[in-house]
Amino acid sequence: MNKTELIESIATKSGVTRAAAATMLDATLSTITEALVAGDSVALVGFGTFKVGERAARTGKNPATGEALDIAASTVARFTAGKALKDAVNK
Repeated sequence: MNKTELIESIATKSGVTRAAAATMLDATLSTITEALVAGDSVALVGFGTFKVGERAARTGKNPATGEALDIAASTVARFTAGKALKDAVNK
């Protein structure tokens, strides 16, 4: 499912226009992004938790040449599925 299909599904299930559904989805994603940038986590009970994680620096390997290269440390967004989502997917 892509973003357009998600917007269509939200509009159908909530009984609003596609434009309103797109606005709601964009606002939700923006709010989650802002919280992660600020270093906060976003917990949606039953769905999951978005949080910021650290990835340590490491040495990688160029698959084409086999040459070793240094990969810098980075900050990444992580998602952990909640129990209800895990149960729904595993049915």
